[in-house]
Amino acid sequence: MREPGDRFRSAFACRPSQTRGRLVEEAASPTRSDFQRDRDRIIHSTAFRRLKHKTQVFVFHEGDHFRTRLTHTIEVAQITRSIARSLGLDEDLAEALALAHDLGHTPFGHTGEDALHACMQGQGGFDHNAQALRIVTRLERRYPAFDGLNLTWETLEGLVKHNGPLLDDGGRPMPRYALDGVPGAILDYNARHDLWLSSHASAEAQVAALADDIAYDAHDIDDGLRAGLFDLSDLREVPFLAGILADIAGQYPALERSRTISELSRRVITCFVEDVIAQSAVQIVEAGVGSADEVRLCGGQLVAFSAAAAAADRAIKDFLFPRMYRHPRVMRIRHDAAEVVNDLFRRFAANPDLMPPEWREGVGSADPARLTRRICDYIAGMTDRYALDAHARLFDATPHLR
Repeated sequence: MREPGDRFRSAFACRPSQTRGRLVEEAASPTRSDFQRDRDRIIHSTAFRRLKHKTQVFVFHEGDHFRTRLTHTIEVAQITRSIARSLGLDEDLAEALALAHDLGHTPFGHTGEDALHACMQGQGGFDHNAQALRIVTRLERRYPAFDGLNLTWETLEGLVKHNGPLLDDGGRPMPRYALDGVPGAILDYNARHDLWLSSHASAEAQVAALADDIAYDAHDIDDGLRAGLFDLSDLREVPFLAGILADIAGQYPALERSRTISELSRRVITCFVEDVIAQSAVQIVEAGVGSADEVRLCGGQLVAFSAAAAAADRAIKDFLFPRMYRHPRVMRIRHDAAEVVNDLFRRFAANPDLMPPEWREGVGSADPARLTRRICDYIAGMTDRYALDAHARLFDATPHLR
């Protein structure tokens, strides 16, 4: 029997009727596929709403027009759906993965993650992908029959494999986990609901991961220009961007700066999206995959940039790293933000009663490892604003992060 939408779906796409299911079995919805339900549960989660006030690069009171984790996530979801549709994939699963990919991020962006990871040394560290899994399998408490969101296997698999396999074929951690090992939260859940940690993710998950890169490239250029960290003329150091700017100037010689920036962002996204669609279509045909599992087991990424686009992506990131992510103004804010996280962690560790009752529930000082992880979960879930307010309540002086 053909599923609704099958005439638009490729043989190698994930199919909701063939899902490996949920950890806790549920009756099917009469109006939505399992992947649609996953997407909707993510959107209605508390963690998703908190992304509105979590930093992308700039903290919230730098200005209302800079990206937050929420606006970044929405942009990633739009790009993801566009690519997934062109490749004949399940758009609902792809969108669910895009919407969930940053749920585990801390306040103050990667600064908060780095600070929490340092606080948790010797106790499993902190990894935002593992935290996203904890959120959707344990920390969200919205349903009477289970903790978390009880998402399908396919959504959870794509969430933990956002950056590819976690284990090699011999069961050893991949290089990025060689130092600290695969996060315990992922291994613990995997023991109950095997996510195939040594395989690649579905094509839908691979699309969401590349859409994340595309969105970063375009909106970080836009935000960096808006913040005055670099100028349009500086972007000509990147040949890919220089070519686009030359095309814009040739077509619109007197275009005002703000429109030039918007047109640049639009064309960057378009170039990368069209490249991914064309390159992935070729690689998929060459791989000869005929099912979602064959995508997982083919031994490599099938959704990818061409060599030229990959080089352009790398060049953009190499440009942005010193001029934006390590700009003195940003680094000063990063230092102060890290101190806020460190201060909160130390204070709650010394006096857990300062946390709200629901975060102290069931955890006593006799179980220090569990208490420490609960403190980590509490701080990781904070928005920028909430973290600053909490710090102001507990300390005499709080950085302004400006």
